[in-house]
Amino acid sequence: MTIGKICNRETIIITTDRTIVDAARLMRDQHVGDLVVVEELSGRRIPVGILTDRDLVVEILAKEISLGAVTVGDVMTREPITARETDSIYDTMQRMRAKGVRRIPVVDAGGSLVGIVAVDDFLDLLSDELTALARVVTREQARERQNRPA
Repeated sequence: MTIGKICNRETIIITTDRTIVDAARLMRDQHVGDLVVVEELSGRRIPVGILTDRDLVVEILAKEISLGAVTVGDVMTREPITARETDSIYDTMQRMRAKGVRRIPVVDAGGSLVGIVAVDDFLDLLSDELTALARVVTREQARERQNRPA
């Protein structure tokens, strides 16, 4: 299975010139903990950074920086690790683990943003798969009772 099959395609985006207050409001309004920072190039949205709620806390609030003049471009993580929508789930999980990131923008073959994948998406997928696997045992027992009555 590929990342393109499980990524969230309703990605909330922002540009580098917006203020941190704008970013925080957008996160609150959209109920998300991250924003993919994009540049528009020839009608394509190219991810150039990622901004998380943790970035706001650690880089701005904890340092007591005045919010007025700080832009998304000042705080975001630049050159985010991305996954192509054709990448395998396993390879993407390995890359996230190696780099210590919980979220990765997903791009198409041309580098345009198509979605985002987070650790939560993998946990959902794995929990569904484990539940299905657990049902194998129950079905095996039922089949054995039917085929080999006591």
